[in-house]
Amino acid sequence: MSTLMSVFASLVDGLADLLEPLFQASAAPAAIVLFTAFVRLLVHPLSRAAARGQRERAKLQPQIAELRKKHKKNPEKLQKAVLELHAKEKVSPLSGCLPSLFQLPAFFLLYHLFSNSTIGGEANALLAHKLFAAPLGGRWMDALGDGGAFGTQGLVYLGLFALVATVATFNYRRTKRQMAVTPVVSAVSAQSGEQGEQQVPGMGAVLKFMPLMSFMTLFTVAVVPLAAALYVVTSTTWSAVERAVLYRDMPGASSLAATVG
Repeated sequence: MSTLMSVFASLVDGLADLLEPLFQASAAPAAIVLFTAFVRLLVHPLSRAAARGQRERAKLQPQIAELRKKHKKNPEKLQKAVLELHAKEKVSPLSGCLPSLFQLPAFFLLYHLFSNSTIGGEANALLAHKLFAAPLGGRWMDALGDGGAFGTQGLVYLGLFALVATVATFNYRRTKRQMAVTPVVSAVSAQSGEQGEQQVPGMGAVLKFMPLMSFMTLFTVAVVPLAAALYVVTSTTWSAVERAVLYRDMPGASSLAATVG
């Protein structure tokens, strides 16, 4: 792990040196944003595959609706039938998780890189870099203790919070529109959602909470080192734009675009 951290630190530092003529003191934050974009480009084929999988799952909705009617009193048979349908059509219900899973190593590397005062037995020079007035190794609580929410450091975080809130609101409205047009059916725990029929306990609460998950990024940005927060903000913004493009022909996309525009 120590060797990997040293290599990763050298990579970020070298990229910052290359960007210094353009970004001056903000070269290291720019390097993190560029690194995030590179990671997202690597993951993009998986995102495209996830979008194709989502379209294929949407096409199965009429057949799943029939299965829900047929097995409305037997959730175990419904679960088995839905899984068999996905297998028959070669549609993976978990394909949408892969892009997020493949990004986790990069996020944790940045988290540890800017959480350790030493790397390979030497002082972590990256901690000296800043985004404007805020140190990349600092957190929001540090900024609150040094000038408050509207101090020079606090304003950096307020800008990030504003960007995250904007992206989260966009994702929330898009998710609500798509869920309204295309009912979400769980392959492992769904039962009939028709009026008057009992749903799986807790399923309704989960579906209501799902659109709000985008706002959890605000909490992440508040508690992780600023460098990791930059990764999260950049990746989340990229994801919102990417999904808007890849899922533009999905049910509910046109009505969402009209609302947002």
